[in-house]
Amino acid sequence: MKKRIFWISIPFLLLIAGIAVFHTLAPIITGYAAKNLASGIFVAGRTQESLEKEDLSFFPINLNTNIIDWEKKEVTSRFLFWKSKAIYIEGFGCTLVRDFSEKEIQSRPYTIVPTLPATSDTIPWPAGDKLSDSIPSTLNAQKLALFLDTVFADSLPMKGTFAVAIAYKNQLITERYRDDLSADNLFLSWSMAKSITNTLTGILVSQNKMNLEIPVAIKYWQTDERAEITLANLLQMNSGLAWNEDYGSNSDVNRMLFKTGNMSLFAVDKSMKAKPDSTWYYSSGTTNIVCQLIRDAIGNDTDYYAFPRKALFNKIGMRNAIFEVDASGTFIGSSYIYASMRDYVRYGLLYLNKGNWLGEQIFPEEWIDFTTTTSKGSNGRYGAFFWLNKGSDYPDAPADTYLCKGHDGQFIFIIPSKELVIVRTGFSQKGVFDVNTFLKGILESLE
Repeated sequence: MKKRIFWISIPFLLLIAGIAVFHTLAPIITGYAAKNLASGIFVAGRTQESLEKEDLSFFPINLNTNIIDWEKKEVTSRFLFWKSKAIYIEGFGCTLVRDFSEKEIQSRPYTIVPTLPATSDTIPWPAGDKLSDSIPSTLNAQKLALFLDTVFADSLPMKGTFAVAIAYKNQLITERYRDDLSADNLFLSWSMAKSITNTLTGILVSQNKMNLEIPVAIKYWQTDERAEITLANLLQMNSGLAWNEDYGSNSDVNRMLFKTGNMSLFAVDKSMKAKPDSTWYYSSGTTNIVCQLIRDAIGNDTDYYAFPRKALFNKIGMRNAIFEVDASGTFIGSSYIYASMRDYVRYGLLYLNKGNWLGEQIFPEEWIDFTTTTSKGSNGRYGAFFWLNKGSDYPDAPADTYLCKGHDGQFIFIIPSKELVIVRTGFSQKGVFDVNTFLKGILESLE
């Protein structure tokens, strides 16, 4: 009798265990779909069909039922008993509703700064979009075009490319888009946003509103060993704070992005794993802490929301860039900027030219030195919210190459020795896009 009861109870126990697991993961499953579908449609200009077929096609994200309210610009994603909603904020993309009400999220003092100049077709590149008819004599344009044919053939080892744009000797020499995409689309940065957070930090450091070397003023840290953490430690990702960046589980990064309304507070609450400046490990939480520190340094939300456009985007012609916020109103510098390919190229050119944009120094040249100094423990692979090639991750690219890198294959490569900026966006899960081969093919077109 006892044995029979045991065997009868097994399915019930498995059901209870399954519900418990899904209850933990469901906010991530539904949140991922709602947030990325909403931004993909209302910010990036893509179709629901395209996003569900590609970006949201993997298990378990593809289990969602997605409902779009076109009038309100909202997306609700449902999985079994659970659902998540993402809402649109004019000028600031889409925000996942977590921990704060929709009214609270919508009522913050978002500041929409006019894009200057409003049109750019008559303004020469790079300030505007009027391109030169000439090309550098050291470029083999035919060889480059043939290589890009192989990139867009969408076969191994070059699968999943959305767009490629390249500037050489400060000229935009090529841009190409997949057939269903165009220059009118905006492209998700994923972790390339970390590098843009680097820039905003550098501007504030140059204004003496932030300091790299003194411990950061976070009240939750003042009574324990976290009080030693500096802004430099956070930027170089050797703060010592515990963190799990595994995207395939109920990890820290997934809980932060898809279950939490105040992302910086989630990361701030992490305990110490190691002494500051002793161990390197990648942490999206670190970047969102810096975004909160930027908010604190500016001290006024109206000015804070205007800051990226006034201090950076308008200065260098990133007319289309959208920096999204979490439900608490803090920019999600770890992951969520949408911009055009030309916007991203201009951003790369700013670093190629050591912070100088057409005669105006946006941030000091010394900031490049800090950005490209190897973070202790990274084995030459990381600087300050930028990746480095000093560890030879890309053996066919010069050692001075440094880059913004985002999830699923987003890249801005800056190669000073070649006067080259390469931007690539796409959806390429691990193992289907060979980055070194991509760089080698482009570099071989420069004679």
